Amino acid sequence: MKKYFSIGEAAKAVHTTSETLRHYDRIGLVKPSKKDEWTNYRYYTKQDIVRLNTVRALQLMDLPLQEIKRVLEYDDLEKIIGFLVQAEKKADEKMAALQYSKAKIQLAKADYERKLQGQQKFKGTVLKEIPERVILLSDTLESPTLDNLWNYLSHFYDKVTPALKEQFDFEDLAGIYTENGISRLFAVCIRYMNIDGLKVLPKGKYLCATCTEENREQILHELLHIAQTKYSVKPTFTVQLIVVSGILQWNYEVQIYVDK
Repeated sequence: MKKYFSIGEAAKAVHTTSETLRHYDRIGLVKPSKKDEWTNYRYYTKQDIVRLNTVRALQLMDLPLQEIKRVLEYDDLEKIIGFLVQAEKKADEKMAALQYSKAKIQLAKADYERKLQGQQKFKGTVLKEIPERVILLSDTLESPTLDNLWNYLSHFYDKVTPALKEQFDFEDLAGIYTENGISRLFAVCIRYMNIDGLKVLPKGKYLCATCTEENREQILHELLHIAQTKYSVKPTFTVQLIVVSGILQWNYEVQIYVDK
């Protein structure tokens, strides 16, 4: 005796919903083998479930339902083989795209892990001993935005003439350098040649504090005051490192040179 499955049982077997199976029935994609004339209840056989599973597999290839219906009606083995060859090719392309996306996600994850490890969380002010740094100032960028931080270092590579690009390499850092009331974004150089826009930040003691965009000016003012009253230093420049705090968010670490 042929075994029948209710619409709920059939839906569960193919990991979908009863409403989806009703839709398949309405468009003639997969019709139940039996329908009660009084209650209109649908009943499915094992063969129907095989067909339903085939439909679900073809949907994973992003085929529209009308195309799937046409494929299921093939009665020519050459056509079926030709279709499966194309389906396999699409599956390979989809897997390659997913592998590429996974690789990009892994790179982004590793980048944010490095940023997290490099952050020093502290409250108030702290005195840091920082080695000499060579920075390249932007000609045009004055403050960070979503647009200019998205592909930050490309701006500085574009600033270098093509003949010298191979001589430059930058750290994955961004910051604001201010001197004589003029602020410019900068990149920290790992390798460099002597060109216009280079600045040397001296090694030594820097008074540092973290801040947000909202309280940045206040913290900067407080550090300058401490530098003058406690260390008897009138700084000629300030550095504000951009500290990534989220995918589209950042804070700052203000650094004031206080070595005499």
